Amino acid sequence: MTAQGFGRERVLQVLHEACARTGISPAGATELAFGENAVFALDRAPVVVRIGRDPSLLDRARREIAVAHWLAGQGVPAVRTAADAPEALDVSGHPVTFWERLPAPVRPAGATDLALLLRRVHALPEPPFGLPPRDLLAGVERWLRAAEGHIDPADADFLLRRRSRFAALTAALTPRLAPGPIHGDALPRNVHVGPAGPILVDLETFSTDLREHDLVVMALSRDRYGLPGREYADFTRTYGWDVMEWEGGAALRGARETASAAWVAQHVPGNPRALAEFRRRVRSLRDEDPTVRWRAF
Repeated sequence: MTAQGFGRERVLQVLHEACARTGISPAGATELAFGENAVFALDRAPVVVRIGRDPSLLDRARREIAVAHWLAGQGVPAVRTAADAPEALDVSGHPVTFWERLPAPVRPAGATDLALLLRRVHALPEPPFGLPPRDLLAGVERWLRAAEGHIDPADADFLLRRRSRFAALTAALTPRLAPGPIHGDALPRNVHVGPAGPILVDLETFSTDLREHDLVVMALSRDRYGLPGREYADFTRTYGWDVMEWEGGAALRGARETASAAWVAQHVPGNPRALAEFRRRVRSLRDEDPTVRWRAF
């Protein structure tokens, strides 16, 4: 099943099949998110189900489960797999995983919460299993392919060329920090603050690579998504360093911009709002205009 078939009707079929395999009732399931994964909270059990778009994400889902178990063993606050949950299932070509449902947040996560968690992650040794490098640009072609016939081919070609250029630039970087395990998508939205305090969620991009990858995300949030400057200052002060003071910061930022523009493409079929945002992002990159604010999608 390809990304083009990742509609809500299809996802609900996969949800029911996965729950049938595990003996959990999907009755009353609530949709929490619908992006590269569809995420549902179950009503009859304290479980959240994540369903991936296509078979290529199965290995990533299995690795995410391994990361969750490893972080638990390291004492790092992070989301855990559901009790007695199976390993990642392949349900009609979609990877499916089961997670503990988190308590309601007591407050929104902030930049300081994220920075403190990243300091803990960045102090970890390598895990006893392999982690991939953080190839920010690996999904660009897949995301653009999902939008074929719905976006201007010239925009797709532009992003593919830009991907190649920034892949070469980032491969040549000399890091300031010691490489090692990273979260890979380090944003406050991937921190949940419950009664027990902040924890990391969405572990699917855990990698071993330049620690700077985790820091440039917030710089892009400030520059493209309007993160207030004081919050970025809180983040860098708490972490202890501003990645944009490093000569490689611009290259990592450019790579992430490229990936972020391409990522929206997979949502374009049947979604005029996604198409408008995709065009906005590509136009700002073509014009080399860093002042254009992007809309979160």
